[in-house]
Amino acid sequence: MDSARDRVFIFDTTLRDGEQSPGASMNQDEKLRLARQLEKMGVDIIEAGFPVASEGDFASVRQIAREIRKPQIAALARANPGDIDRAWEAVAEAAHPRIHTFISSSDIHLKYQLKKTREQVLNEARAAVAYACSLSVPAGGNVEFSPMDATRTDRTYLCDIVEAVIEAGAATVNIPDTVGYAIPEEFGALIAYLFEKVKNIRQAVISVHCHNDLGLAVANSLAAVKNGARQVECTINGIGERAGNAAMEEVVMTLQTRKDIFGLYTGIKTERIHQSSRLLTQITGVAVQPNKAIVGANAFAHESGIHQDGLIKEKITYEIMTPQSVGISDSHLVLGKHSGRHAIAEHLKKMGYNLTRDEVNRVFVRFKELADVKKDLFDEDIEAIISEEVFRLEDKYRLVYLNVVSGNVAIPTATMQMEVEKEVIQDAGFGIGPVDATFDAIRKITQTNYSLLKYAVNAVTGGTDAQGEVMVQLKYDGHTVTGRGAHPDIIVASARAYINALNRLDRLRTDRKKVPVE
Repeated sequence: MDSARDRVFIFDTTLRDGEQSPGASMNQDEKLRLARQLEKMGVDIIEAGFPVASEGDFASVRQIAREIRKPQIAALARANPGDIDRAWEAVAEAAHPRIHTFISSSDIHLKYQLKKTREQVLNEARAAVAYACSLSVPAGGNVEFSPMDATRTDRTYLCDIVEAVIEAGAATVNIPDTVGYAIPEEFGALIAYLFEKVKNIRQAVISVHCHNDLGLAVANSLAAVKNGARQVECTINGIGERAGNAAMEEVVMTLQTRKDIFGLYTGIKTERIHQSSRLLTQITGVAVQPNKAIVGANAFAHESGIHQDGLIKEKITYEIMTPQSVGISDSHLVLGKHSGRHAIAEHLKKMGYNLTRDEVNRVFVRFKELADVKKDLFDEDIEAIISEEVFRLEDKYRLVYLNVVSGNVAIPTATMQMEVEKEVIQDAGFGIGPVDATFDAIRKITQTNYSLLKYAVNAVTGGTDAQGEVMVQLKYDGHTVTGRGAHPDIIVASARAYINALNRLDRLRTDRKKVPVE
């Protein structure tokens, strides 16, 4: 199984399409951190962003192109010279650059969105690929083309476009199910049809990009692979526009678990899947549903007595893959408050975190503080500390002090001090409960009043002394951001989450120009 035709390339678009998931915006440092994790996983192509969309997107793509050297780094561009120039400027310094250009191809899009003829679009697609190749190929890069809304495009016309762009130099042609309309049998047949009718199709890698509107993104991707596609575009945890994209972990583990059916392989280091999923959740605050395949909290849990009996006797009775194969450790327990700095540093390395000495010291100090109030600490506690102490940027707003009075005979009152651009401001807030009072105090100090869309609390681990992890979702002027905070005191965790969301909104407001794309 060493043939190039047996390899399925993994094109990760978490940083581009995944970030279009409501509330999943990431700042530049967070995108770079996730890109480093994708590189460790063995992802073949990272779609780092859409450079023309905003100055922030451009800067992020360029930074990733400069610092991430093993995978190909792709930048998205519409089929026009301005977009393509901006994309190339962003990825030109990559070790392996790729320009990914696209234009709609369905009659629906041509009539109502582009207001162009089929011939016009075909000529623009051909010209865009030729122009992108003139920039990228001489520098050792390559070009990918996508006919948007391919699954609702006339098949004969789709064949014409695919043949034309391959002739113009496209090394990869992606067939997107942009609105999640296809079903597996139909989508697989479409890929087979292209292989049958497009005479030069074997000169390019055929890719697929499936959306999950009908819950079929992974199934459609696998049907395409069965019929000759050799690149799958996907995201961690399946996040993305609307109902999301094909989940990378599900595609990869299906190909690995069912080699008897597919006879194919990827270059993904599957033992890094769980950590990557957790990292994305920490960065975006978007939680994974418990019953999510591969990475959900219940993915390897067995409640049924019959199942438990079978597992005790022989694991393969009810377990088709092991937790360890996706990076879930047998033991998450960390030594308690007597653990030394060296022990913590070594455990951080085992968890996959390569921190500087200063960062380890900051984690260690916070670890000791937490160990004084919590008897047993787990990997999840350490991850929460790292998120709070290491990966959080210098922010406009910072919590200094919080005191809350509440009860069934008292008016809930929160007295708070915050730093606002280095200036310490104090005020008090009132509400129907301690969290409401705390948020009222924050709003007064920051002079903001954004819509609170969602507030959720989860325990990081079990036990009454567990850290509380709070998720807050705010909306302003069409933008939705998610903030998160963790602390043994749930009110403090709530304040941290709300302030984190405010900081995310503040950074988003400085980077307002956005060009929508699916």
